Amino acid sequence: MKKVEFNEALNQIQAEDLRYRPQAYHFIREALDFSIKHFAKPMDGPGRHVSGAELLEGIRRFALLEYGPMSMTVLHHWGVRTTGDFGHLVFNLVEKGVLGKTKEDRLEDFLDGYDFDDVFRKPFRPRAMDPAALTSAKDAAE
Repeated sequence: MKKVEFNEALNQIQAEDLRYRPQAYHFIREALDFSIKHFAKPMDGPGRHVSGAELLEGIRRFALLEYGPMSMTVLHHWGVRTTGDFGHLVFNLVEKGVLGKTKEDRLEDFLDGYDFDDVFRKPFRPRAMDPAALTSAKDAAE
């Protein structure tokens, strides 16, 4: 399949599938580059391939690095609510020739990868203090 220029492919995708904002596709492309570096993939050749599980982990790390506690809010704004949505974004880009895939790669590789609340919100929630520590702190303050 002929490689297509990213913006041309994005215009085609947006004409056919309006589930996701264009920013989500740009994010996926940047997260893929991040994942290739994070997993120390070679610059070219078959060893450069990133599996669905690796890409999901790279996406998680990249989102937290870029957006921190706002990650889930930003992703939701773009129409992305589950790891399955990442798969749809990736496979839309594959279909247009922007990304490649192996015969083992499947959309199902992205389903139920992780819960967004667990990975994008939970790390930023305040930790509950031990009631004994609260009593000690109160006593120390008095």
